[in-house]
Amino acid sequence: MRVLFNRKFLKHNIGSQAEGEYRLKEFPESFEDEDCNGEKYITLVHPEAYTDRIKQACLEGGHLAEVQLTPDSYEAAISAVGLTIMAAEQGDFAAVRPPGHHAGRERFSGFCFFNNIAIAAQHLANQGKRVFIVDFDGHHGDGTQSIFYESDQVFYSSIHQAFTYPMTGLPTETGEGPGEGFTLNIPLMPGAGDDAFLKALDTILDKAREFNPDVLAVSAGFDGHPDDLLLGLNYSIKAFYECGFRLRRAVPRVFAVLEGGYHNHMKECVESFVSGVNVGSRPIKNSFDHNMSIG
Repeated sequence: MRVLFNRKFLKHNIGSQAEGEYRLKEFPESFEDEDCNGEKYITLVHPEAYTDRIKQACLEGGHLAEVQLTPDSYEAAISAVGLTIMAAEQGDFAAVRPPGHHAGRERFSGFCFFNNIAIAAQHLANQGKRVFIVDFDGHHGDGTQSIFYESDQVFYSSIHQAFTYPMTGLPTETGEGPGEGFTLNIPLMPGAGDDAFLKALDTILDKAREFNPDVLAVSAGFDGHPDDLLLGLNYSIKAFYECGFRLRRAVPRVFAVLEGGYHNHMKECVESFVSGVNVGSRPIKNSFDHNMSIG
């Protein structure tokens, strides 16, 4: 798993104390620019009229979803979609802005405009692949859940802090119609740490094994870090490594896209998670039994 990044993401929503460029400020030190225009993929999830509305708001300097938009915002958004598609095809990590998991089919919300993970998942589903989404952002991905709530081809699961924005993601939300039983939410209490997080992850991976996906898609939010400005979870850097390791051990094909995380440790969090995935991809060594007879 490689990290896909572009400096375009630093030009979006400059100066914001919430979803600002500070989140990725250290990434140019380690990662070269990669790019892919994802505009043609947006209509896999979002209607054309909605896409046009977002584009126009960016060109006119509008203010939507608590974000001051500029023409650079649209360029960042379509590159975020494009790099997520690249990550889905190559098994990489798309370190992008703006995030996406709060965006519904025709709804912008929570700093999100185009739902990067949903677009990539639908792209794979259109190829006949079964996709299992693991969203460990500290906020519930209400947009992603709503998009696939009636689908039995894309399973959505989430680990998130309870009683916080967007006030969705109850365990009773399990899908509807053909999608009944294909949504799993595990809310955690404020202050939850590594043990609760990894226990919830193991529960989700048990469900993933039952679903038997072709691809595991990860909405990787790092707002579980104790220094996060918006939440009150207490996950360690080591837990993000362990998360990546367990995900890759469970499903051979994994890709991820950045969601939230509002602190100055984003690069460390991403690198820890990616390291876990990469170590998890290595074959388990066979231990030699000296008592075994040969010949």
